[in-house]
Amino acid sequence: MKQKIFILLCTIGICISVHAKKYIVHSPDNKIKVSITADKQLIWSIDYNGERILTPSAIQMNIEGLKIQPGINPVVINAKVDKINAEQIAVVPVKQKTIRDQYTQLTLICKGDYNIIFRVYNNGAAYRFETVLKQSPIIVNSETVELNLIDGCKAYWPREKNQEYITHCEAIFDELKLESLTKEMKGYLPIYLSTPKGTKIVIMESDLSDYPNLFLTGNRNNTLSGEFPPVVLKSALKEGTDRDEVLLEKASYIAETEGTRAFPWRVLMINEDDKAVIENNLVYQLASPSVTQDTEWIKPGKISWDWWSTLNVYGVDFKAGVNTDTYKYFIDFASKYGIEYILLDEGWSAGTWNIKEAIPELNIPELVRYGKERNVGLVLWTLWNPLDKDLEGILDIYEKWGIKGIKVDFMQRSDQYMVNFYERVGKAAMDRKLLVDFHGSFKPSGLQKRYPNVMTFEGVLGLEHDKDSRDINPVHDLILPFTRMVAGPMDYTPGAVNNATAEDFYINFVHPISLGTRAHQAALYVVYESSLQMLADSPSNYYKAPEFASFISRIPTTWDDTKAITAKIGEQLVIARKNGKNWYLAGLTDWNARSIEVKLNFLEADKYKMEVFKDGVNADVYASDFKTEEVIVSKGDSINVTMAKGGGWAAILTPIE
Repeated sequence: MKQKIFILLCTIGICISVHAKKYIVHSPDNKIKVSITADKQLIWSIDYNGERILTPSAIQMNIEGLKIQPGINPVVINAKVDKINAEQIAVVPVKQKTIRDQYTQLTLICKGDYNIIFRVYNNGAAYRFETVLKQSPIIVNSETVELNLIDGCKAYWPREKNQEYITHCEAIFDELKLESLTKEMKGYLPIYLSTPKGTKIVIMESDLSDYPNLFLTGNRNNTLSGEFPPVVLKSALKEGTDRDEVLLEKASYIAETEGTRAFPWRVLMINEDDKAVIENNLVYQLASPSVTQDTEWIKPGKISWDWWSTLNVYGVDFKAGVNTDTYKYFIDFASKYGIEYILLDEGWSAGTWNIKEAIPELNIPELVRYGKERNVGLVLWTLWNPLDKDLEGILDIYEKWGIKGIKVDFMQRSDQYMVNFYERVGKAAMDRKLLVDFHGSFKPSGLQKRYPNVMTFEGVLGLEHDKDSRDINPVHDLILPFTRMVAGPMDYTPGAVNNATAEDFYINFVHPISLGTRAHQAALYVVYESSLQMLADSPSNYYKAPEFASFISRIPTTWDDTKAITAKIGEQLVIARKNGKNWYLAGLTDWNARSIEVKLNFLEADKYKMEVFKDGVNADVYASDFKTEEVIVSKGDSINVTMAKGGGWAAILTPIE
């Protein structure tokens, strides 16, 4: 990642107000004020546009054997303020390619060989601890993350009770009052909040490394408390399963780590409205830069997926299944539509724990050769546990075979060891020029910036669950951009050809159907961020829907710029994204039909050809009904984005030279 930085070092009296042990830091636009008190505890609070959004909240750590604990009776030796106006260039841009990185930073250098750093941006605030301890390694017993919010806040909270922090992070979200949340409700990040005045706050972390994930719990009041999975000392597979673990022995501490290091950022993304949530990129900005400059080989793109359609191909002269002929059919489809990869999901290998060789029905070298001739690469599914036990050896084999990437699945844990496993995979794959898709995973927290070959993460209740539930519906689809997607790339796996209204939907595992319209599915390719984006359905179904297949295959997976036009969580969204000279516009709605006027004042050229994929006139009763049209539009024109209930709208805008 390239970065241009302009730094202004200021004296305390100019940049912050200091009275005894009180410090005040403002965002560059002065809308956010962070107040810090260093007394018996280290305390911070936040005001936004005159509204107190975070009341005084404690910040501290407990490290084994230290006489002076970070954040307890802090003695500030020195306080330094930096005003930064920087530019980051994303290697793999999932939201913006050129990112303005402007903030005010306060560093409190404290007695006891630790620092606490606060950053205040125009759209959020964050803090982190740094330690420069002589002893190493150190044991981190606990970290206090306390968020005392104001009365009347509501949260979108993941619906699950993961008492041992064992979770795929695949939940639906309930809108709840903070005071209704209990200690048993362990919420994984991001957590979306709305204040009584309508300020939107998203709680996240960034630059997570060698440390467990942060979870939040309620306390039947306005306080959210941080919790962390403890270090796992011993685990075993549950009887009768090849992937689900039982934790047999856990430590009383959360991390054993280096004594000199920076700890993860604790982030509050602060937004005027839901549109600003969509454009907020703080998690990426706060993460460490790429570990390497050798990134030219990294090729984002789309990938044809076999699992969702249960390998159901038809109208062919071979028996469909996990065999060479079927995957050649997938390769031919991918080649026809310019899709960069195909995925061989679970079933390709000799066993779920024997991922070094394929089943006899599959000729991997032949598939690699066949795909290479057609500019289509292969990505292989793996269970995490056997990969963990021989990471280098297995990836050496895949590199030798000519494989382009791996999908690592069923991690389910969020403790320190698992966080380190993700990083080991990112590094080992980077060394072998392999892409990575983490499935059955926790959310991204910046790893994709350090290792830009890490394309995407699941950690989302995505389209795959249309095979077994009604939860994946247009309302859920409109909650995700403001919750899970705020963390980073999201492997939702869109692309259903067969679609249904709420009245017509039924569960069919073998021949799955999506809730909502086909145009809704098309719009997801613009709305959802993932630099490796799935086409979930069968090639045979796409061949029967060539206009749909052609349209979605032309939508990029990386974006130079992102602009939210209108947005309300759970209800509606219109978004514009830019790639190269083209703009891509998309709208989504819940179960209410809508017509939204959009002014094309974000366009740069004078005239554009606009190719539209939208709901057909009968999409309210036949969800697969769609219409395509091509019109000429000019910068500043107003258009109507009209959507059926559960519908969507998408357009590709190409400048006319």
